[in-house]
Amino acid sequence: MSAGTLTVEGAGSAWSPFSQRAFTLLWTATLISNTGTWMNDVGAGWLMTTLNPSPAVVSLVQAATTLPIFLFALFAGTLADRLDKRSLLIAVNVLMCAVAAMLAWLVARGAMTPALLITFTFMLGTGAAFIAPAWQAVVPELVPREQLSPAIALNSLGINISRAIGPALAGVLITTAGLAWPFILNAASYVLIVLVLWNWRPPKKDASALPPEPLLHAIITGLRHAAHNQPFKATLVRALSFFLFASAYWALLPLIARQLPGEGARLYGLLVAAAGIGAVAGALLLPRLKPRLDTHRIAALGVFTTALSMALLGLANLPLWAMAASLLAGLGWITVLTSLHVSAQTALPGWVRARGLSIFLMVFFGSMSLGSVLWGQLAQHTSIATAMIVAGCGAVIALALTWRAKLGQAEGLDLAPSAHWPQPIIHGGSQEHFDRGPVMVSITYRIDSANIDAFLTAIRELASERYRDGAFQWGVFQQSEDPTLWIESFQVSSWAEHLRQHDRVTENDRRLQAQVKQYHQGELPPKIEHWLAPVRGGQSSPGELL
Repeated sequence: MSAGTLTVEGAGSAWSPFSQRAFTLLWTATLISNTGTWMNDVGAGWLMTTLNPSPAVVSLVQAATTLPIFLFALFAGTLADRLDKRSLLIAVNVLMCAVAAMLAWLVARGAMTPALLITFTFMLGTGAAFIAPAWQAVVPELVPREQLSPAIALNSLGINISRAIGPALAGVLITTAGLAWPFILNAASYVLIVLVLWNWRPPKKDASALPPEPLLHAIITGLRHAAHNQPFKATLVRALSFFLFASAYWALLPLIARQLPGEGARLYGLLVAAAGIGAVAGALLLPRLKPRLDTHRIAALGVFTTALSMALLGLANLPLWAMAASLLAGLGWITVLTSLHVSAQTALPGWVRARGLSIFLMVFFGSMSLGSVLWGQLAQHTSIATAMIVAGCGAVIALALTWRAKLGQAEGLDLAPSAHWPQPIIHGGSQEHFDRGPVMVSITYRIDSANIDAFLTAIRELASERYRDGAFQWGVFQQSEDPTLWIESFQVSSWAEHLRQHDRVTENDRRLQAQVKQYHQGELPPKIEHWLAPVRGGQSSPGELL
């Protein structure tokens, strides 16, 4: 079989995730639901051009769609890591169905205003903010690890198939049946996704004996993990540098369609559909590029393609030229988006995946929201063509400035739980001390003087692992009386949090710890001790500090 051949049987082929029944059902339902969403987005964008055609106001529709994800995604991701993801997805989709139905009713009655349209768009964007982290965190549970990359690509493919179908259908409906119909069908599409989720039964997980992680603490832990996860931080930098400029395409496309000769809403739907077709082609092309180029260079190719398409679209004076530019835009968009998603997913262990992906989504949609407003203002004060060309050039310059932030750094890492830490012993039992804290863990090493520099290099890399897994303070110290003795110490907020660290440590963390341990001398392994802070309002007995 040649590289990139599309067969269902190959474990890592483009279609292999469809061998998983749960993935296939959810993918199909999401495709239909996303088709309704794209119909709604096209309808909202076009409706705003009839209510208020100002570029600054029209761009606010895009901003209202993306801003809620920036505002609420981290909270939503934290909930997804704490709660049952299926139940969360069902509840949010039911609420979005109700909001979409109300929106459709107001449009059908002719009672919509610019302020109301932005409000409802913001509400639907808020629902999307709570769905996205949970759904993306579910994907690795639906397929084996070797099928994760094609599963992510297929998700993007589904989004862009819906982008090809939804906008074109919306354009036809607006011109033939009325402006309310895209909104009506969007409301109906939520019913299907709820039914599929209701009938899906994910594998049961063993219930944890630990108490639920406090919500605020869980958010802080997720942020701390992201701050000390180098492959993930590189992904965030690249996402910000791309979406800030690529947002110009989606923010200004309704106005480009309006100023070109054609049938208005239908042309707008066709332009968005062309981008979807280009994205579908890109998703099919990616498996053939993967054996030849790494994720980092594939994303760079997508940035150049997107930048070129925006410049061409800004200069387009004929519908056919604009259609060709939109095809190119879809091709570049899916290439970058899939590369960023793969880079983010592979950089995050399962216990913090939803929180990490929510941070990625915050950067994604925050930069899209900011960019939409900026490009709308620039188009208002100059021209649409100027804004598109400046955005395209900016994307290329941003790529050059962030080139050292490599994508795909974690693709070869094993982030599966290692469970190699021995269970700590505590006087009176763990449950009696779940709330005790902070907790200090100390590890004593004996290091030969010739190996001190190598030891310090290795243990400083291990420091990031300690922070990623929940520590809020870390240090390494040399004993003054015996310079061969070194103590590494780190602190966590509570005894329960330290027990969570035991569940979080990965196979890659085991490798980092082994690199440090190789410099330890002596017949016995490094000595590990646990120290608990005194009970608040009282004094602990000496036997409680182990």
